[in-house]
Amino acid sequence: MSVEKLEPRRSRPRRDEEVDVVIVGAGPSGSVAALELARAGISVVVLEQGDWPDYDDYTGARPEHELVATKLWHPNPNVRDNPRDYPVDTSTTDINPLMYAGVGGSANLYGAQWMHFLPSDFKVRSMDGVADDWPFTYEDLLPFQLEIERQVGVSGLSGDPAYPPRGPYPFPALPMGSVGHRGIMGQEEMGWHWWPGSNAIPSESFGQLNPCVRRGTCLTGCPEGAKSTTDRSHWPLALKAGATLVTNARVSEIETDADGLATGVVYIDGNGRTRRQKAKVVILCANGVGTPRLLLMSGGEDGLANSSGLVGKRLMMHPFASVLASFEDPLDSWRGPFGQQIYSLEFYETDESRGFLRGSKWNCMPSGGPVGVSGAIGSKVYVSEDGDFRDFWGKNLHENVARRFGHSLIWGIVGEDLPEEDNQVVLSKDLVDSDGLPAPQIKYQVNENSNRLLNFNIERCLESVNAAGAIETLVSTPVRESGWHLIGTTVMGDDPRKSVVDQWGATHDVPNLYVMDASTFPTSGATNPTATIMAVALRNTRRMIAERRNQKVA
Repeated sequence: MSVEKLEPRRSRPRRDEEVDVVIVGAGPSGSVAALELARAGISVVVLEQGDWPDYDDYTGARPEHELVATKLWHPNPNVRDNPRDYPVDTSTTDINPLMYAGVGGSANLYGAQWMHFLPSDFKVRSMDGVADDWPFTYEDLLPFQLEIERQVGVSGLSGDPAYPPRGPYPFPALPMGSVGHRGIMGQEEMGWHWWPGSNAIPSESFGQLNPCVRRGTCLTGCPEGAKSTTDRSHWPLALKAGATLVTNARVSEIETDADGLATGVVYIDGNGRTRRQKAKVVILCANGVGTPRLLLMSGGEDGLANSSGLVGKRLMMHPFASVLASFEDPLDSWRGPFGQQIYSLEFYETDESRGFLRGSKWNCMPSGGPVGVSGAIGSKVYVSEDGDFRDFWGKNLHENVARRFGHSLIWGIVGEDLPEEDNQVVLSKDLVDSDGLPAPQIKYQVNENSNRLLNFNIERCLESVNAAGAIETLVSTPVRESGWHLIGTTVMGDDPRKSVVDQWGATHDVPNLYVMDASTFPTSGATNPTATIMAVALRNTRRMIAERRNQKVA
């Protein structure tokens, strides 16, 4: 994109008129890129396959919430079955990918845990001899991390000794509550690290965000408008700055010219019509499943930007375990925030004596309502002499709810997932979406390193909750419905033979085609990735704007 080819923006572009940049996906990374580009006076259109979330449909403030939310707002698109989602072939995966199509992306259904990657996450090859180092460092990214925190409105407490020193969070940390304090008790008894939770939930009014009232329904949308998602934090500003957002637009192909440069995208609108959005630059922000799917649907038999053969490969989804612990004392454990009231990085770094590489992050959260505590983690099963099971009803149900409801906490254990080429996204040969486009198929197995990592951390977690006085513990591992973090399928690197994009997100094969979501990450860390996704997108977009005179276009 050269300066001569950019005209001053007189008005918003007409529908499908050529623009400087088209972005696929209005989630966390696409929202950041759209806002930055629009503020720089660059014409940008964002195509989002979903629609604006209907805030009136969030059920967290309703008595029937637990009964209906796990269908209407289930994070698995195969369960939710929204027409604007695409189905996913999960017949060959140990973990189901979780995502949401709509403005704000999958963060509409996230727990708002806000964690930076740690310095070691950027140099796993150098430190541990596996995977690849990132092309840049923690220190390179930190200024963008801190700026994104201010845009998002993060609550937290600085000074965590597990991280290098940093400035204060924009807002004070949310209350840790009885759940957090009971989690602290176990960690203190063991002499292990803990820190107050940092969350993308402002503790005070901020922009279009309201203070958290601690309903604890973060994973199914926030009825108060307190959880920070980019439909609230970024899109009002991006639209005001001149960005154009087209919803219900399912992109089917990236088009290129005879020289191999991107010229725009083909999409199917909400009325089923095929349209074209011409653009000088294309940016993909469709998540670690949607982005490789689109690349594999474009450019011929081998896909687009795939000379390395790595498009879709090295999928990482953070194998996850949970430990529910019940206590005699009341903990008000239906109160939020749900994501993390405290967290622990005690076992984050590699210790080879444990029998595995890399580590984990723990987050302590409430256990929810009576439906959640009786079925979300698991229940004791009574088996009669004739083999008849009694689980979620009768005596067992009443005892489970009485013992757990209001008396339990959950430690979530996020394990670092090392990249393996056999773990991948491919196009399904049988399954299609509602527009007849091939659905993605996930091929993924939890490897031996991850199994050892999770088992070690579960044992340590049980020690912690038992030290805090637990009267019952329930373990689930690996949790199948836990693929919230979709990472690594268009890996970044300096060598075009071993990576799909460079450190700025530009594909090696198509220099005006970019990827700015978590699919570019060489490693997954063990922390929630949204903070890093948005920071990398900000860094990349600022670079794109600064170097626009040198951008090669069709």
